[in-house]
Amino acid sequence: MLTSSLRRSILQKPYKSQLDSIFKVCFSTQLQEPSEPRVLTAVPGPNSIRLKQELDTIQNSSAIQLFVDYTKSVGNFLSDADGNVFLDIYSQISSIPLGYNHPALLKAASDPNNLSTFVNRAALGILPPKDFADKLKSALLSIAPKGLTEVQTMACGSCSVENALKAACFWYQTRQRNGGPPSAEDLESCMDNRIPGSPKLSILSFKGGFHGRTFGALSCTHSKPIHKLDVPAFDWPIATYPVYKYPLNENVAENDKTDEKCLKEVQQLIDEYSKKGVPVAGMIIEPIQGEGGDNHGSAKFFQGLRKLCTKNKVAFIVDEVQTGGGPTGRMWAHEHFQLDESPDIVTFSKKLQIGGFYYKKAFRPDQPYRIFNTWLGDASKLVFLEQVVKVIKEQNLLENMAKTGDYMLKGLESLQNKFPNIVLNARGKGTFCAIDFKTPALRDKAVKVLHKNGVHCGGSGSATLRVRTTLTFNSTHVDIFLKKFELTLKELNE
Repeated sequence: MLTSSLRRSILQKPYKSQLDSIFKVCFSTQLQEPSEPRVLTAVPGPNSIRLKQELDTIQNSSAIQLFVDYTKSVGNFLSDADGNVFLDIYSQISSIPLGYNHPALLKAASDPNNLSTFVNRAALGILPPKDFADKLKSALLSIAPKGLTEVQTMACGSCSVENALKAACFWYQTRQRNGGPPSAEDLESCMDNRIPGSPKLSILSFKGGFHGRTFGALSCTHSKPIHKLDVPAFDWPIATYPVYKYPLNENVAENDKTDEKCLKEVQQLIDEYSKKGVPVAGMIIEPIQGEGGDNHGSAKFFQGLRKLCTKNKVAFIVDEVQTGGGPTGRMWAHEHFQLDESPDIVTFSKKLQIGGFYYKKAFRPDQPYRIFNTWLGDASKLVFLEQVVKVIKEQNLLENMAKTGDYMLKGLESLQNKFPNIVLNARGKGTFCAIDFKTPALRDKAVKVLHKNGVHCGGSGSATLRVRTTLTFNSTHVDIFLKKFELTLKELNE
């Protein structure tokens, strides 16, 4: 909180008039969400190309698609440096919750009472602001997954996963010591990366999974070679994530067999690594593989995994960095699976503005500094998340995602029936939708043509177009997208 004298000075001219003018400009922008995309140049346009060349003198800019004018981006529409306006179905890789320049977030940003939180970035592990616990309760704990009562904040998805893996190993070793303290040998040997202090443990992950690019998380990532090339990796078990035959209702028996085969393989890997003397301490999995091709695991598959983890005393970690925060029509995608017991750990980031993980009490570290870094996230992001949660509840945005997603999926299914030689396997939960192309080359071309037609989008896997909308995306936006997508498919079909 600001001191009373400083707050008074900010609320006096010229400070208050400056804040008011910024607030009015932001609100006027918010009221002008375009009715249609507008593409004036090639994509990327000349300004984006020039800016990319300039940036490339400083760092590798090869991945950059275009440069954005965020002051003119509104709601579900993205404006670039060349004046082009795109319907955004990618939302900064699924990380924008309410749309660009949402008034609730602009109001929070312009509130003088929040300035000290923005200006003074606290080292949350040792010197948190006095309202930190209240913010955690109102923002993160108010939407916590069922069965998980504690939360640890982090800065990003990768470090959330990294520390969740550590928490699983701490939990495993604490049980091995029957709850007792580490021995002198444990403390001495860990300093030289030797057993028993540095135990031989493993984390089971899945083919096609993506859990980040930091060192431990990268050993669990298996979506694209470019992520892993030239980086040493742990010898950890990698199981098969089920890939189903569509439409699901016509292939129930075959897909059930796929689930059974994958679950059997998981148990075999747990047994194999136990015999190798590298027991599985934790298992990490995405409810929907966001980078690896939008593969959806069934409720039966996830229920089976939960049972296997309980049976084998393996920590069950669900990575909801991309699926968490409402895009599937539930706050947490794993809620669709009706698990008998909640996951042990759930990681989050992206739409929740701040990274971190929820966990059961048994996974709380027993000493300070075991899960720690300088900032442990950013308290200012909780200011925004508090408003995001409020808007989600007040405007029933989870229900909006469920209804809008159903409408979108029906539209995608209609288009795949119309263009069966180009697209197939439309699928989704909420607006977390995807559709496959017959070849990777077709998918890559479709992304470029969609950009030309005014839709900002991205792919996943080798031949999949993924849809990652904000929570305010509605049927009107779907109609625009489907119209542009049909134009794109017609062009590809020529």
